[in-house]
Amino acid sequence: MSLLSDLINLNLTDTTKKVIAEYIWIGGSGMDIRSKGRTLPEPVTDPAKLPKWNYDGSSTGQASGEDSEVILYPQAIFRDPFRGGNNILVMCDAYTPAGEPLPTNARYKAEKIFSHPDVIAEEPWYGIEQEYTLLRQEVKWPIGWPLGGYPGPQGPYYCGTGADKAFGRDIVNSHYKACLHAGINISGINGEVMPGQWEFQVGPVGGISAGDQLWVARYILERITEIAGVTLSFDPKPIEGDWNGAGAHTNYSTKSMRSDGGYEVIKQAIEKLKLRHKEHIAAYGEGNDRRLTGKHETADINNFSWGVANRGASVRVGRETEKAAKGYFEDRRPASNMDPYVVTSMIAETTILWKP
Repeated sequence: MSLLSDLINLNLTDTTKKVIAEYIWIGGSGMDIRSKGRTLPEPVTDPAKLPKWNYDGSSTGQASGEDSEVILYPQAIFRDPFRGGNNILVMCDAYTPAGEPLPTNARYKAEKIFSHPDVIAEEPWYGIEQEYTLLRQEVKWPIGWPLGGYPGPQGPYYCGTGADKAFGRDIVNSHYKACLHAGINISGINGEVMPGQWEFQVGPVGGISAGDQLWVARYILERITEIAGVTLSFDPKPIEGDWNGAGAHTNYSTKSMRSDGGYEVIKQAIEKLKLRHKEHIAAYGEGNDRRLTGKHETADINNFSWGVANRGASVRVGRETEKAAKGYFEDRRPASNMDPYVVTSMIAETTILWKP
């Protein structure tokens, strides 16, 4: 195994200018992250200078076998924490050979919103709190839990320390450092309320980059759990019963909200979110009805609410924002399996472009 590790960790910069680019894209389910690697003749830092590529869309649920070719358009570059050196990860979106975005290409639709002059002028920032659960590979049961049984009640696990409270910390810390190496603006990590569940935060990040960075952070986490032999779950309610679900709380602000008088702008934006509550819920992730029950720090899925420092509301405003009369708010409705391109662009569209 030492020879295998030596070969995996070979530094290519010692012998060649060539680099490996791992192209990443989202498959037909909307949550399956796919990737494949190719050799480039030299290092590249501008995605516009990368070649387009293709894949078999019939094997990802995105094309028929009779016309299976799908084209990858490189959109964002990150350093590769697995291969190191000048090797890169490339976030892509998918198009037909004729240049039409696939129906599953949420990035294309989000980019149209983020490129609107009114949205550009408001400089929307996002901070996404991605929760996830680590499961045993063979039985799909949270790591650290008795096999076929349950641990003690929730309480000691949130931000907990110790072998009987924190399960999977090596995976979490590996992911943290790998994201920093990649160039992702990961801003923190913590253990969550349910044992075996963790959270990382990406942001503040502006516009379309929030979606790019969260998807690549998810990809890196998938790769690390693959190495560790652990299954990664983004299910919004992985364990039924008196256990917290998993969300992707999305913190949001615009230039107007961050400026003097911004609190009134925040309240106006929240009122718009209230008026489009059903549309947002429909786009905020599959299975979210199992999570948004009005219990376990959630609001009921059918009723919109907001409050200051209220983690049982649909939208929470922080005490510091209230005190400063400007800042940001947190949309607590998105599920852990939400598409960040969809959620971030929809929040911008509703709060900036939509006219009630």
